[in-house]
Amino acid sequence: MFIRARLMATAAIAALTLTATGPLLAATPDDTIIQAYTLDDIISLDPAEVFEFTASEIIGNSYEPLIGYELDDVSKIFGVVAESWELSEDGMTMSFKIREGKKFASGNDLTAEDVVFSLVRGVKLDKSPAFILGQFGLTAENVDEKIKQTGDYSFDFTMDKAYAPTFLLYCLTATISSVVDKDLVMENEVDGDFGYNWLKTNYAGSGAFTIREWRANEAVVMERNDNYDGPKPAMARSIYRHIPEAATQRLLLEQGDIDVARDLLPEELEALSSNPDIKIEKGVKGTLFYLGLNQKNEFLSKPEVREAMKYLVDYATIAETIVKGKMEVHQTFLPSGMLGALEETPYSLNVEKAKELLASAGLADGFTVTMDTRNTPDVTAIAQAIQQTMAMAGITLEIIPGDGGQTLEKYRARTHDIYIGNWGPDYQDPHTNVTFAQNPDNSDDAAAKPLAWRNAWEIPEMTAKADSAVLERDSAKRVEIYHELQQEHLESSPFIIMFQESEVVAMRSNVEGYIIGPSFNDNSFRGVTK
Repeated sequence: MFIRARLMATAAIAALTLTATGPLLAATPDDTIIQAYTLDDIISLDPAEVFEFTASEIIGNSYEPLIGYELDDVSKIFGVVAESWELSEDGMTMSFKIREGKKFASGNDLTAEDVVFSLVRGVKLDKSPAFILGQFGLTAENVDEKIKQTGDYSFDFTMDKAYAPTFLLYCLTATISSVVDKDLVMENEVDGDFGYNWLKTNYAGSGAFTIREWRANEAVVMERNDNYDGPKPAMARSIYRHIPEAATQRLLLEQGDIDVARDLLPEELEALSSNPDIKIEKGVKGTLFYLGLNQKNEFLSKPEVREAMKYLVDYATIAETIVKGKMEVHQTFLPSGMLGALEETPYSLNVEKAKELLASAGLADGFTVTMDTRNTPDVTAIAQAIQQTMAMAGITLEIIPGDGGQTLEKYRARTHDIYIGNWGPDYQDPHTNVTFAQNPDNSDDAAAKPLAWRNAWEIPEMTAKADSAVLERDSAKRVEIYHELQQEHLESSPFIIMFQESEVVAMRSNVEGYIIGPSFNDNSFRGVTK
């Protein structure tokens, strides 16, 4: 059965490849949704490693986390794999009961053993999202004692401190809490790797769709999971095609060769707005678009330089042209709509102010610096606009293009000068974005590697304040702490936060039930009909 499915997936991809170069089809199959998307940021399909937008969306439609929330009101939390939970009197242990009757796509029963394995595995593999669980004092050495099975369908999660209960629950909505099939994964273990090398390109979940095929920078094919215990998808198959060119996406959508176009630029969206066969939908994301300035660079480490560069971005013009309808100016590290968000935008293009600051740093003649840039049309256009305004004050910005995976790997190794990119919340608690303002260990071999670490920004006092916020159970007091953090961050950080994104999707008018969620793993095509 598995081999047959693989052959079907391979045939589907081959057919799509021919479509791109040969005669155009009149319509996509009735039982298949085909999306054009830029897939170059996919590094892995293992939930313990996935930390990129596209793969997060794929995981959100193919695996099930412990906890979920209502997309139109994220304050309303509910259990997905977890049925119920109870906090101990000391506030340090959450006891969970798992829903009975769930099965993985393999046919194996989903039990507490799988849940505990998945969480412990995530901590011990220690990939990028492991810090989400590590925030509760979990380490590879103690996690077996801290996360323990107490019955066939129950387990305990013990924390090192009495955190706000919702903080833990929101963290368990993240992709790293996705439950994997222990038996299937361990059948593919090699040399104690917890099946990691196998699961990077394979599937072991219980969600609405299975992942049948991933071909890097080409396609991802997903198929309906007949063992899914929720409402069965109407679509038998969901296919992502790697189409990075916006104009090509538009053409394929107009021709009916794809159902959904994900990366259209403002000019394509404007052109399609009067087409009766196309509809355009928009959803506000918590995603922030920013520059990260590496403090290992001798120029960027100067406070005056950091401030000067914040005055060398023409936020308003970029928002009104390059990213019109897709981004709004936003300059603090908590996105609008999240608890504690500070709505302050003190920076605008001011070349003379920037020149004064550079002169005070002893750099009146400017300097040269590089910026790693994902080579998609919109990011490249923004980078070039910033390059032009930086040059007005004597800063020569050399753009280094690369695909999403290349630029991310370099950024995570903190070998960049400047990184331009976006950050989306991993869960709907404000602590998810404290990654911009928290760095407990600035050493190169640190266990936790938040965004502040990636930019080598050593901030012990701000880190302590950020740590205190997540222990505060009074929401009003918690908001005060986040306001103080954001104000200080605005003035001193090596981050130039520029925009908050909205996701704009164009689709054929017969597509119904496509959901644009607040986070990328919330984007859903499980309920799509045509």
